[in-house]
Amino acid sequence: MSEGDSIGESVHGKPSVVYRFFTRLGQIYQSWLDKSTPYTAVRWIVTLGLSFIYMIRVYILQGWYIVTYALGIYHLNLFIAFLSPKVDPSLMEDSDDGPSLPTRQNEEFRPFIRRLPEFKFWHSATKGILVAMACTFFEAFNVPVFWPILVMYFIMLFCITMKRQIKHMIKYRYIPFTHGKRKYKGKEDVGKTFAS
Repeated sequence: MSEGDSIGESVHGKPSVVYRFFTRLGQIYQSWLDKSTPYTAVRWIVTLGLSFIYMIRVYILQGWYIVTYALGIYHLNLFIAFLSPKVDPSLMEDSDDGPSLPTRQNEEFRPFIRRLPEFKFWHSATKGILVAMACTFFEAFNVPVFWPILVMYFIMLFCITMKRQIKHMIKYRYIPFTHGKRKYKGKEDVGKTFAS
């Protein structure tokens, strides 16, 4: 292996211009992602706006239904991962190796930890919409299909998958949303602080 054969290095051992450009681009992208983290509502509004633009584009072009179907399946998969606990209680039922969700009234409270956190859910959903939008610019992805069949398949798949997920939630008694849950508070501190 000669000098300069390794990835991202120039002949003199310094990183190449292309490598530095993409590294810097990745840093800027990550910086913007980090800045957007606390703005949950704004992030989802932008994603819904992109989704609306995508739907209008598909409607106007009258095509790319298979891409839209694939996007719907991808979003359904992300949504199921978002609703699921990180550790599946059905697998943890027989072993006492790790944290599990409470299944009885007198068990200790354990918070719900998602398999796919909200931020990663949003990020993946947005990237999926952008990839689908990019696919609409290439005629190769415009496979002719009878779109009502795809809509029917998607509705059936959604109903079956959500029914299974809801049964799982009921069986293992967990709610993936925090709205309306009881909040547990510790004892109030009634002691006085001492000043020195």
